Amino acid sequence: MLTAHAADLRVQCYSDGNECEVTGEIAKRFEAANPGTKIIIDKVPYKAVVETLPVQLAAGEGPDIARVTDLGGLNKYYLDLTPHLSAARQKAWQDNFASTLSWFRAGPTDKGIYGLMSQLTVTGLYVNKTLFEQAKVPMPPATATWDDWMAAAKKVADATKTPFAAAMDRTGHRFAPLAVAYGSKYFDAKGGPVIDDGFKLAANKFVGWHKSGLMPKEVWGGLGGSAYRDAFEEFANGRIVLYYSGSWQVNRMDKNVTKSFDWAVAPAPCGPAGCTAMPGGAAYVGLKRTKAPAEVAKFLDFLATDANYAEMMAKTENIPAHLGVAKAGVTYNVSPLAKAALNTFVGDVGKILKPNFDLQGYRLNRAVFQPTAARLGQAIAGEITVDDALKRLASDLDEQVKAAAK
Repeated sequence: MLTAHAADLRVQCYSDGNECEVTGEIAKRFEAANPGTKIIIDKVPYKAVVETLPVQLAAGEGPDIARVTDLGGLNKYYLDLTPHLSAARQKAWQDNFASTLSWFRAGPTDKGIYGLMSQLTVTGLYVNKTLFEQAKVPMPPATATWDDWMAAAKKVADATKTPFAAAMDRTGHRFAPLAVAYGSKYFDAKGGPVIDDGFKLAANKFVGWHKSGLMPKEVWGGLGGSAYRDAFEEFANGRIVLYYSGSWQVNRMDKNVTKSFDWAVAPAPCGPAGCTAMPGGAAYVGLKRTKAPAEVAKFLDFLATDANYAEMMAKTENIPAHLGVAKAGVTYNVSPLAKAALNTFVGDVGKILKPNFDLQGYRLNRAVFQPTAARLGQAIAGEITVDDALKRLASDLDEQVKAAAK
């Protein structure tokens, strides 16, 4: 049994939809049950989590708990919750989060419990169904390839005078399912990241879609460096037929798009190597700089209980990483469009190919994702050729892996 004492826990949180607000609601119940502890939710933009938080943590500063997506990369700053959990609760975490606990760890010998997946995410293709209907173009089948979808979207765009066929969020994370579908393994025999033939094939295809005007150059080619940019507004405003993003956008779609047009999520697009998506997600992690480690563990364990976790998934419209909650099923109070989309994402989890899981669990995956955005962005902007972009990307990976090993 933990001994409670007065503590203010600061939780740095970013939202895709309403995650911070829902966490705040559940936190009120925690405070009522633990009068000595106050939970302060500090809502920040995603950019702060990616760029500012690592700097704060390196300086020994920052919150007690943070909602992060660089799960393995920030491992050295994590608080191991294990010593503050009872044996029964440790077993509950290990049983229910078996597929994701390793994503937080430093390596195979690390057995720590560091964070709670506040959402399991799956990438996917959003489709403007209304435009397909207006164009009288049939939607491709569940086994459709990326090429099938792009060809159909071009027909729809031409028929409806929509500016572009498709767009993809500017990040190497979103590019990875395309690369793996076209045969990339992402890693060599020694486990190091590599730019292989499958990656090169996908990169040439992707840059070609931009060059031919099927995709808006400003999304990937309009920014410098590895900066992230989504294409939600382009989709919401009817400027693109297809939008490759992920399950975290369902809440936003339901709120901002459902009233404007019918939309759907297509099953994972296929390539020669298979039909796959990229797993991921955000997680609440305890940080070892905290002065109240027992309270941090107690609050995260409170969020991890079956009832609270199920409530969090239902209200935030997210896919559960908690196996018990997933098996029991989540009752989503959403529109029929959103419910169908969530069911498609859940159905895609079992199709995800091993290289995508390997990449998500790779401690240095940011060293793959960020240069991918930077170098392919340069090729799309016309600053360098695709061949040059791939050579520079291979060099970037070598440098970052060597730097991390020091």
